[in-house]
Amino acid sequence: MDLQQAVINALEDLKGQDIVCMDVTELSDVMDTLVIVTGTSNRHVKSLANNVVLDLKKAGEPPIGVEGLETGDWVLVDFGSIVVHVMLEQSRRFYDLEKLWSMEPAGRQEGGDEGTEPELN
Repeated sequence: MDLQQAVINALEDLKGQDIVCMDVTELSDVMDTLVIVTGTSNRHVKSLANNVVLDLKKAGEPPIGVEGLETGDWVLVDFGSIVVHVMLEQSRRFYDLEKLWSMEPAGRQEGGDEGTEPELN
């Protein structure tokens, strides 16, 4: 079983909601895959993250680091090539990582209203 599937299985075991896997190889030099999942409460978020850590340790893939377990509204589990974000619904909506990691930076847009000054009233 590959690392990504092991992460997904660990999240599904504890009923993680809206699991999204994003290939970010073109956007990042530090990771290949971003996994985002929603937990229903702080306790659920912590449990999901702990389950991922324990299951992957058993499979011989301990995490490089874990951040956010104290509060439980957003826990990041770093496995190097895969980074898992376990978030409460309101944190997930606010930070909108799916959009952040899929959009082209605004500074690279072509065209626009070059040479026109906004009117000041």
